[in-house]
Amino acid sequence: MGKVVMYSSVSVDGFIADDTDQPGPLFDWLLNGDVPLDDSGAVKVSQTSYDYTRPYWDQIGVTIAGRHVFDLTDGWDGKPPGGIDHVVVVTHRPPPEGWDPAAPFHFVDGVEAAVAKARELAGDRLVEVAAGDVGGQALAAGLVDEVRMDVAPVVLGSGKRYFGSVDAQHLLEGPDVVQGNRVLHLRYQVRR
Repeated sequence: MGKVVMYSSVSVDGFIADDTDQPGPLFDWLLNGDVPLDDSGAVKVSQTSYDYTRPYWDQIGVTIAGRHVFDLTDGWDGKPPGGIDHVVVVTHRPPPEGWDPAAPFHFVDGVEAAVAKARELAGDRLVEVAAGDVGGQALAAGLVDEVRMDVAPVVLGSGKRYFGSVDAQHLLEGPDVVQGNRVLHLRYQVRR
């Protein structure tokens, strides 16, 4: 089975969005290079960030996100972001009215069920868990193997925390560090 990776861009002070759910300059690093990161050509990064990020993206089979993110993005119009095969949505509510049941989205109740479903769908590919409340719950439940963060040079001051409401200590190994253009890519293995 593939490993479970918690991931997001994050501010230096540990936030993935401001109080109004806006990322602000957290994703500027995705627009400040000259190497296209995807087929759209809209996302361009430095060569260093490309060499770090593209192989990771290519390994992702399934993304897990919370219902809040799903609703904020309008369910990505039924198409998983970044060419990912499936999205597992952690929610206590049914899919939205009129949702296409053929869309590769799976609505499950609880983070444990989400990780189990994602692992089944991903096979030997990576399962990516969006940072925030769902990612924090997965980490607290011992379901995360690796923590990745792209640290942007900004202090947001308040907002949505990278680790959600995690309130217990979790030890990590590393970090592995790659410095891109206006971003610091960090990778930590979760200590078992």
